[in-house]
Parts: sequence; structure tokens; C-alpha cells
Amino acid sequence: MLAALIIVFREVFEAGLIVGIVLAVTSAVPHRLRWIGAGLFAGLVGACIVAAFAGTLTQLFEGMGQEVFNAAILSTAVIMLTWHNVWMARHGREMASELRTMGQAVAEGAKPLVALATVIAIAVLREGSEVALFLYGVAASDEGGGRALLGGGALGLLLGVAVCLATYLGLMRIPPRALFRTTTVLITLLSAGMAAQAVFFLARANWLTSFDQVIWDSSAVLPEKGLAGRTLKALIGYTDQPTAMQLAVYVGVIVATIALMRLTATPAPPRAVAAE
Repeated sequence: MLAALIIVFREVFEAGLIVGIVLAVTSAVPHRLRWIGAGLFAGLVGACIVAAFAGTLTQLFEGMGQEVFNAAILSTAVIMLTWHNVWMARHGREMASELRTMGQAVAEGAKPLVALATVIAIAVLREGSEVALFLYGVAASDEGGGRALLGGGALGLLLGVAVCLATYLGLMRIPPRALFRTTTVLITLLSAGMAAQAVFFLARANWLTSFDQVIWDSSAVLPEKGLAGRTLKALIGYTDQPTAMQLAVYVGVIVATIALMRLTATPAPPRAVAAE
């Protein structure tokens, strides 16, 4: 449930920031809500189509074994989560500036209103599609059941909308950078946990049997099936009997994500030096 909440909150928050920036910059544009609403609707429809096809894929892969399919979904989610963090490290600074420039161009008549709908639709489609895939990954790695998954996703949706709305209306000041940093750390740990779970499923399918010795057994102190264990599993991918391969993959994903983010991060703009 916690993993679903974090992922949905992050994606809704990002899409909401884009919508909020466009709304703020084009406040004087007539009929803007009509076009922004059309973009939101188109993006949601596209995301639902992606989710529907993702569900169809689960039936296509049943012949290959549920463990292999779960590992494939988890591996895909890990790749996309890592790419997501790396992309935000590279383009996060310039995204808001580009959106403001586009909104001003629409307000000045240099671009048609359809540009607003297109930007919103693409943002919602991208974030919604990622949510669908990530939730399939969470469902594959978590045994909490569909009800807990839906509950976490719904709560994440409500929190994301509430934070974006409150920020846009100026009711509270939440630094987007602080939220992005916190969720980036959590998503990196979620990604590493999903990768370790993918190794677990591949081992059960006898596709990956190297380094399968158990490093420790903490089930007596912190059982994975208990409340605390399930919470840690959702947040950081905890398992009470990790194998050497699971630990290696877990650490490797974290190191690779941090390295890629640092290599591709856009440097902060230099501060203006005050004249003496």
C-alpha cells in the first residue's frame, strides 16, 4: 500500500505541477480551462488504454510461468523508475522554464490554444502510463492484495491533487525541490527492492541460481510477513532472508542510479556576483 501511495503521489504531483504552471501563466487567456480540460481528458483516456493493454499482457505471459512474468514486469519497472530519476535530474531545472515560456507564448497569441491541450495531454499520458506499469510491478512484488494496492493508489492520488491544488492556490508553501528529493530517495529504494524481488522470482523459476546462499535470517527478529516487515518491504524492499544475489542487485541498482543521476544532472546556474 505504501509503495502504491508513494508512486501515485509522485506521478500525480509531477503532472499537477505542469498543469499548475500552465494555469498560472495563462490566467488571462480566454477559454483556457476548456482546452486544459480537453488535454486532461485525452491524457487520462490514453493512460487507461495503456493500463488495459498491460492487463492483457498478463494473460499472454501466463504460459511462461507467473514467476517469469513477475520478474519481467519488475525488471521493466526498475528500468523505468531509474530512467525517471535520471531524466528528472537532467531536465528538472529546465522543465518549469520551458513551460512558462510556452504559456507566455500562448497568452501573447504566438501559439494556438491547442498547444496547451497537447502539453497537458502528454504530461497526463506519460505519468498515467508510468503509474499503470509501476503498480503492476508493486502488485507483483507485494502480497498485500488488490484492495491494499487500490487503497494506496487512491490515497496517493488524493494527496497529490491536494498538494498541487494547495500549492497553486497559495494556501501553503511546499518547496517542490524538497518533495522531489524525498520522493527520489524513496523511489530509488523502491526500484532496488523491485530488482531484488525480480531476482527472487527468477530463482524460484530456476532461471537464476547463482549466489543463492542466504546471507542472514532476521525472520525471528523482524519477520517479513509482520506489520513492520511489510512496511519496510514496501518502503525499501526489505526481505528477512536475502540471498547474495539479491543483495548484490539491490546495492547495484542504488549505486547505478546515483551514478547516472550525477553524470547526467544539469548543473545549477551560476549565481550573479554582486558588484563591489
